[in-house]
Amino acid sequence: MHRSETALGLLWPILDNLSTAVLAFDKELRLLFINPAGENLLAMSRKQAEGLLLNTLMPQATALTEKLKDVLKQGHMFTEYQTTLFINATRTIAVDYTVTPFGQSADEQYLLLELTDIDRHAQITREEHRLSQYEISREIVRGLAHEIKNPLGGLRGAAQLLETELPDPALKEYTDVIISEADRLQNLLNRMLGPNTLPHKEDINIHQVLEHVRTLVLAEAGDSLIIKRDYDPSIPMLHVDADQMVQVILNITRNAAQALEGKGTITFATRADRYITIGGKRHKLALRLEIRDDGPGIPADMVEKIFYPMVSMSANGSGLGLAIAQSLLHQHGGAVECSSEPKNTIFSITLPLTTGGDQT
Repeated sequence: MHRSETALGLLWPILDNLSTAVLAFDKELRLLFINPAGENLLAMSRKQAEGLLLNTLMPQATALTEKLKDVLKQGHMFTEYQTTLFINATRTIAVDYTVTPFGQSADEQYLLLELTDIDRHAQITREEHRLSQYEISREIVRGLAHEIKNPLGGLRGAAQLLETELPDPALKEYTDVIISEADRLQNLLNRMLGPNTLPHKEDINIHQVLEHVRTLVLAEAGDSLIIKRDYDPSIPMLHVDADQMVQVILNITRNAAQALEGKGTITFATRADRYITIGGKRHKLALRLEIRDDGPGIPADMVEKIFYPMVSMSANGSGLGLAIAQSLLHQHGGAVECSSEPKNTIFSITLPLTTGGDQT
């Protein structure tokens, strides 16, 4: 049956814009409708999915099939929490789900299945918490930096005046040390404060940026490092500051190369995600860029800290590269997450693909 002929045909456009995955079935458990959130959850397009029986759509979801049949018989809504749903032989998802029967007669029975991805919900919560923590830490750092900059400027000025009064030119060596160290601390504070210019946004091809970064990193690392590509060529143009985006990807990729000590594999992967929430805003289309490496991994207690200023896994690192990357992404309405285990560390960048922050 075509979606326009069903009892809720007029509601399909509304369901299309929900962040919850919604699937509608007839009494034979044949899929009549799936919204974009459902496509994302099942990793299957509407064209592929609609018209399939549930046991074809999810061959291993036996328990779910029985629950839907019971709801058809009883005619009562059913909800189950924290359920592992088997999509296929290799993929499972953790969900809360609700099944609601509807229809005007026994011959016209339908089921509405709402699926909430627990992992995705937890990810959004973590992202919101991280954004809140980032804003707090940034304000603290800015306050400290400004407090340090004032006496630092006075110290440098005093050293310059002292230099003009010294009777022995050989003593200038000591004032030079004071001035150079003051300048070094000034540069460090400026980096801690992050970029002070607004992004100059234009439409760019993200894969051209990735190729540029790939060339730079391989030139630095030598032949022992491999950077693989896994690009989605259908991704549209990205509306960002090109130079700042190079800086974001370069900082993260250099971080991965350092973890690999120049020997191993980094992978750039791009995908398009639909109806994604970033920083509390809902976007119809977003870029998901993953930078993966097969290095030793990041300790679990460090994963949530590595984006803070002055936190570094390297003895020679400043601890500012990832903090700056995160700051630049926030200026673009994007976000970055990290997950890590030995041989599989992933930095996942999400950026809106719709210009002007088009959200629903």
